[in-house]
Amino acid sequence: MKNETPLDTSAASDQLTTFEAARMLGLAVRSVQLMVDRNELQAWKTPGGHRRISRQSVEQCLRARAGEETQAADPAVQGTVRSAVASAQPPHAVKTAVAGAMHVLLIEDSIHFQNLVSLLVTQHFPQWQLHIANDGITGLAMYGQIQPDILIVDILLPGIDGGTLITTLRSHPQFAKSQLIVVTSLDEAQRAPYAFALQGVNVIYKPRLVAELPALLAQSLEARQSSVREE
Repeated sequence: MKNETPLDTSAASDQLTTFEAARMLGLAVRSVQLMVDRNELQAWKTPGGHRRISRQSVEQCLRARAGEETQAADPAVQGTVRSAVASAQPPHAVKTAVAGAMHVLLIEDSIHFQNLVSLLVTQHFPQWQLHIANDGITGLAMYGQIQPDILIVDILLPGIDGGTLITTLRSHPQFAKSQLIVVTSLDEAQRAPYAFALQGVNVIYKPRLVAELPALLAQSLEARQSSVREE
């Protein structure tokens, strides 16, 4: 592991197991392992081969996340996001699609991307109802209550990751009625551990969210309408 250094001699309280780091961050263990792979957390291995993670790097991650959420709530930042959304020219199919009262469930822990998806849905599909869950466990419960027409899922989620969530939902018959879109900050190589869940699924890389989500929502609407006509 390129980010793993020889065993540190600092106090045990400064060292966390992967499970402890995952609990502090509210993420799945696999998500923390990926963060180590991406050099987002400092880690090393003990002589026995057990991974240890720097508590300081975990706390820095938590502070950065809190700062991102505070910034995303700033009216000036929200204004910038609205400008970016407004300047994006949606495809003709999005402009002319018949947007009935669709229910969309977004499972995403970032306030910034919650706001961005909300703005995109409001702009392009004002009649739709958007529901938001901040973590995978809540998302599963809300899915059962809402049974949405469209499900938008992030991969790295607190509680359970998006891959596990998708696999769990696929075991329920009603999931076949929902159109699935995955959004993620992971590039194609980093998504490899989730290939079991992403096969045949529309995946949007988050930096391209504004450009790609409206068109995929329009496609999902058409697919949902076609399935309803066939029932």
